[in-house]
Amino acid sequence: MDHGENPIAHSIDISTPSIARMYDWFLGGTDNFPSDRRACRALLDIAPSTRALVRNNRLFLQRVVRVLAQDYGVRQFLDYGSGLPVRDNVHQVVQSVDASSRVIYIDDDPIVLAHGRTLLDENDETAIIRAPMTDIDGTLDHLQTTGLINLDAPVAALFVSGLHRIPDAPGPESVIQRVASRLVTGSFLVFCQLVSDSAAIRQTASEFMLKITGHNWGRVRDKSEVHAWVSGMQLLAPGLVELSAWRPDTDVTPRQRTFEWEEYGGVICLS
Repeated sequence: MDHGENPIAHSIDISTPSIARMYDWFLGGTDNFPSDRRACRALLDIAPSTRALVRNNRLFLQRVVRVLAQDYGVRQFLDYGSGLPVRDNVHQVVQSVDASSRVIYIDDDPIVLAHGRTLLDENDETAIIRAPMTDIDGTLDHLQTTGLINLDAPVAALFVSGLHRIPDAPGPESVIQRVASRLVTGSFLVFCQLVSDSAAIRQTASEFMLKITGHNWGRVRDKSEVHAWVSGMQLLAPGLVELSAWRPDTDVTPRQRTFEWEEYGGVICLS
């Protein structure tokens, strides 16, 4: 793996909550700090189902990567807003199907970069790029991407924990459209967005996340907005759903039982 920029762990701000570290705490990880844990507990007061939501988000990521690798033959993945490494990661899932599969992780959180480079150091089929998930051209044209990924062949672009972090300008729809315009036929775009049927939850949760991240966030949205983003696009069955309902492995696959908010999304097939 080509390291590119030097690790920047020295720039990590542990006094301000990090989305990646909060996600880590909800998954039972240890790469988090008191500021992250306080923010997580406060978020649970607003939306008690958040822990189940995060865990189901992770299970969906692993499930959808396995399905695309096994059933659709995808061997190249771009994981936008990848977050801290948590087993099993995208490259571990897809390389269990085909060891030659290639994965690019994309994130702009310093702690993600530091941990990710350590994890991927011995894996020549993976790389990690420091960039915001909205920089589609910058990531697709990056030397590490072009050196590892053949953009003339199908690619799966993953936005599994991030569209709600994108402000309305440029907006998630513009990101989806830009990715779709750059990838070849036979590629896939996997995405989800935090949604709620409750206007109060949408407002309260969005205001809380904007506050703790220094306005480095988007907002909780309505399902109708998500449907509008993909109007006219082809979706793999079962279409747009709450993530734990997307092709569950078995009848006992964990499901989200409470719905103050939920992760809502699916898989676009680019044709």
